[in-house]
Amino acid sequence: MPVLLNNKAYKIMAGEIAKAANKDQFAGEVSQKIALKRLNKLNSLKGEPLTEKELTYLINDVFPDFDPKIISKAIRANRPASSLWLIPKVLLGLGGLSGLIWVLNLPFPMIRRPVARTAPIILLPSYIKMDRHYRAAIALTEQADQLVNQATSLADLKLGEGKVTQAQYNLDALPVWFLGYEPQMSGGWFNFGWKFTLDEFESARKAIGRMEAKIFQEINALNQLEQAQQDITLAQQNYQQAQDITSKEIAIKAWQAGIDQLNQLPNNTLAQEQANPKYEAYLRDFRQISNTVAENNRTSKIIAVAQQFYTQATNSCTNTVNPNNLWQECINLLNKAIAILNQVSLDDSGYLETQTLLANYEAKLGQMRIFQQQEQESQQAYELAQSMIANLPNTVDSSQRNTTTQAILNIINQLEKVHQQTTVYQDALALKNLADKKLQQLK
Repeated sequence: MPVLLNNKAYKIMAGEIAKAANKDQFAGEVSQKIALKRLNKLNSLKGEPLTEKELTYLINDVFPDFDPKIISKAIRANRPASSLWLIPKVLLGLGGLSGLIWVLNLPFPMIRRPVARTAPIILLPSYIKMDRHYRAAIALTEQADQLVNQATSLADLKLGEGKVTQAQYNLDALPVWFLGYEPQMSGGWFNFGWKFTLDEFESARKAIGRMEAKIFQEINALNQLEQAQQDITLAQQNYQQAQDITSKEIAIKAWQAGIDQLNQLPNNTLAQEQANPKYEAYLRDFRQISNTVAENNRTSKIIAVAQQFYTQATNSCTNTVNPNNLWQECINLLNKAIAILNQVSLDDSGYLETQTLLANYEAKLGQMRIFQQQEQESQQAYELAQSMIANLPNTVDSSQRNTTTQAILNIINQLEKVHQQTTVYQDALALKNLADKKLQQLK
């Protein structure tokens, strides 16, 4: 029968008690003696091993702060030896036997052939393993074929890729040297119900290879499709947010590049099948936008050309005082600008903008025509006044006073018809002052 506290547990407790006693300078030595006396007694008594609770109770009254981890450690050491100590040896023996069988089942003909002649039952594990790999390879290849060659989504291809990998693993687990004669040999001993020849093995490998290539192409095509769709969506957003023609043209080029990517998808792929309806929609929207942009570009060019004529006209006739021929030149430029703007029809984009410009241009044209008319009238009045001055007599006697006075009044009346914002106004004003003085002299 075991003791209440074995030697190993005793040593663990005694060591920790000594450490605890050293920490207490006053009662440490006495407490140590009491605790060791109790442990010595327990070490000599027979009975069921102490529990952790019992050992804690015996120690805590003399060492209240005793480390509970040490008590737990001592209790684990105090447990009696188990009768299961033979299990490791048994397992070691079984392991050695298993290792021998494993070696004999290795896929090496120089090992297997002698065993197959004398004790074929030993090779049963390898035959079972090969049978399992064969059946798994066949089933996984068929599943992969369904998933890959009839895929409807990327998830099918990903799942098929996993099946192909598993099928390849199982094919790799089948020893090539075994194919051709071992199935016939094993068929006489073990009824696995299959014969997997080298040709069938190569055929399966080629099928797996074709599916791997198809998966690679399909996934790349789907990635290309996704990228193209992202590029097109981004281009559409950039076009909607564009504030000027240049930004819109950049967005349209990106849009066209995305559509080109869709058009370059490999034939007979899932990506091309999914892209076909989207391609038509993208292309239709792109054509509509392209036509709109083309119309906008045409309208923008028309406006730009008209603005050049308008700018030339306003720059040439900046002042309100210009000769008649200059006013006519500016009016001709404005008429040209207006005629160009009139090329934009009601259905064209930018029609409202051109109408606003037309209103401004026509208003400016009206102002210039008024200034030209004032210039023409002033020129005529001034020239008539000059001719009337030329007809005045050089000397005036009493008999001609009234006639001459009336003639001067007519000249002054003509000079007053000259507008201020004209080229002859200052000359007309000077002549009028002279006429006024001459009129005073005749009175």
